[in-house]
Amino acid sequence: MKIIVPMAGRGSRLRPHTLTIPKPLIPIAGKPIVHRLVEDIAGVLQQDIEEVAFIIHESFGKKVEEELIAIATKLGAKGTIYYQNEALGTGHAIMCAKDSLSGPAVIAYADTLIRADFDLDQEADSVIWVKQVDQPEAFGVVKLNAANEIVELVEKPAEFVSDLAVIGIYYFKDIAVLKNELQLVLDNNIIHGGEYQINDGIKQMMAKGMKFVPGKVAEWMDCGNKNVTVETNSRMLGFLHNDGEHLVDYDVKQENSTIVAPCYIGKNVVLINATVGPNVSLGDGCHVQNSTIKNSLIQTHSHVKNANLDNAMIGNHASFDGNFTNISIGDYSVLE
Repeated sequence: MKIIVPMAGRGSRLRPHTLTIPKPLIPIAGKPIVHRLVEDIAGVLQQDIEEVAFIIHESFGKKVEEELIAIATKLGAKGTIYYQNEALGTGHAIMCAKDSLSGPAVIAYADTLIRADFDLDQEADSVIWVKQVDQPEAFGVVKLNAANEIVELVEKPAEFVSDLAVIGIYYFKDIAVLKNELQLVLDNNIIHGGEYQINDGIKQMMAKGMKFVPGKVAEWMDCGNKNVTVETNSRMLGFLHNDGEHLVDYDVKQENSTIVAPCYIGKNVVLINATVGPNVSLGDGCHVQNSTIKNSLIQTHSHVKNANLDNAMIGNHASFDGNFTNISIGDYSVLE
């Protein structure tokens, strides 16, 4: 089994946090999004992972590439890096990794997290992960027939088609079939919204009678912008806490401070006259003094004092001193 992970660019909706690191490397509950995504998918598949292929922008740099290769190595898999330097769509991104497109594979876009537990339909040509949503008109959805097979993909339907939204994770029994269809999309310059889309390859597979079925996930968590990323961090902390995972480093230094679970507290964190939690992530090396923090995500080596924070997101090596509440400041920022 292979996992193909298109990571696209740094992401504009999560600025300023993505000005210095790519969005898939933003930590959720102490671990980068793409790390959690790949590990969760590997856990769902319960199969040996042969290769993890990452499609990134070349500007991400060698340090990021080394971190991604390490994710694959941890799973006992080969890690491969491919480049997509132009934002030409999902179909184009996948084809940037065409040398790895053979055999059974999962494609997963690296701006989402899931909680799922189900067996793959081994008879299906493809499984498309979906989640039941309240406002299907805001999503791409699948249309099912009486046999619970996917017969159509509909983007943001004006009239009700189904409430099963496509979340951006796909399984293919032989991804070489999708590769061939996407090559036709590129060769024939089939473009929607100025981009080459994976859906056009999938629709061609459906037209040839291939079997597509839905795979439902229990939880689907987005990391598209600051507010939903903070919410996703809170939800993931709750799941991990309920799973019994140890989230607070044993050596955290506390002076007249309280930690309200669930929280992730990294290494070498110092808390002085502070109340932290619930639903807070503090990365390695953070110092918090004379502050109350809840429902917030603070990355590494940042200093916070005299603060009352709720729904806040702070980057790495930042310094915050004040009475602001709903904030979002990036790496190396200073507010005093």
